[in-house]
Amino acid sequence: MNIFTLKQMSPEEKRKIMRRAETDISEYMQTAREISLDVKENGDKAVLFYTKKFDKVQLTNGMRVSAEEIEAGYGRLDAETRAAIEYAAGNIRTFHEEQMPEEIWFTNVNDGIMAGEKVTPITDVCLYVPRGKGSFPSVLLMLGIPALVAGVPKIVVVTPPNEQGTLDDAMLAAAKIIGIDEIYMVGGIQAVASVAYGTETIPKCSKIIGPGNAYATAAKRVLANEIDTGLPAGPSESIILADEFADPHKVALDWMIEAEHGPDSAALLVTHDKTLPEKVLPIVEEQLKKISEKRRNFVTTNFSTYGGIILTDSLEESIAFVNDYAPEHMEVMTQDPFAVLPKIKNAGEILLGDYTPITMCNFVMGPNAILPTGGFAKTCSSVSVNDFLKRSSVGYVTKEGFEKAREHAYRFATAEGFDTHALAVKDRK
Repeated sequence: MNIFTLKQMSPEEKRKIMRRAETDISEYMQTAREISLDVKENGDKAVLFYTKKFDKVQLTNGMRVSAEEIEAGYGRLDAETRAAIEYAAGNIRTFHEEQMPEEIWFTNVNDGIMAGEKVTPITDVCLYVPRGKGSFPSVLLMLGIPALVAGVPKIVVVTPPNEQGTLDDAMLAAAKIIGIDEIYMVGGIQAVASVAYGTETIPKCSKIIGPGNAYATAAKRVLANEIDTGLPAGPSESIILADEFADPHKVALDWMIEAEHGPDSAALLVTHDKTLPEKVLPIVEEQLKKISEKRRNFVTTNFSTYGGIILTDSLEESIAFVNDYAPEHMEVMTQDPFAVLPKIKNAGEILLGDYTPITMCNFVMGPNAILPTGGFAKTCSSVSVNDFLKRSSVGYVTKEGFEKAREHAYRFATAEGFDTHALAVKDRK
């Protein structure tokens, strides 16, 4: 278990905590280059080879999921889980519909000059839904629904197959419920490369978006000149920001949430209350007995690598650390979380109070749970309809407006040395 006092951390300790799994991602870049080149040159053959090598699955019936398989998975899924997916889908759709901008808008910027924007959906997009540590129908909802709300005409999904060479019923049901039917059972580096270049089976796409492990993230960086790689979403990470008023039981429960994603995740408890760890750690030990060995190993590994406890001297110092770290997920478990909210500048999502665990936002609350990782919350936002839209600037100038503005435009053109720019306004009759 990592327990650090912030002011006593060595530069090496702090660097490791701040970088999370970014070091691992850098180490996979050469592998990503080699596999991507193989996929570019050999198409489906290479994709199937790496699927067998890494996922231990021989896809004898092809990579695309049929409409019959989607329908069958939906039918097999128990009614309670189907109802949960439908409930979440409704909330997520409602939230993202509120994000939609006007399709066309104009404003009068000056006499005779109108300017505005025209908003258009991206023509095609690939949604990357990971699987490595479990099945993620929630990720399909979080990516698919804003793409559909935005009006993207062609939506392609890539996601790794399970051990049986199929997709889990919950994934298939989620696809059926929201209305997505072009799904390919491929993941990792080979999935990113397949949509970057296109293969005999998998179409080339303009953009790929969605969280992935270190390999998929490395592939996105390698292929960034071939395809828009969207939001930088890598291994999961979280901070629980707590003070002396926090409920240790709730802190323990929520601290473990993102830690169970995998050994490359990062879950931190940040507090200035020096007595809180001694209250929380025994509760964690008891809760670990209630979960599977697989998830228990992920949590304990996480707490001794990229996660753990950070002790500070004050709430203000804790907040400063949060802003420096820029977590994907964060919970504010303090006496007055709404007073803390304005002070949080860098976080993918900010969840307030005792009854807003990350679980709620991950699945059913409505806001998007695909968030920037690796410190990119300093400059990036959560997935939204805007990730599936593009804006074209639109302008219109009347003859009268042109006459009033032409001299100013001419002066800029001559000041910057652009002769034809200047001629276009000077010699215009």
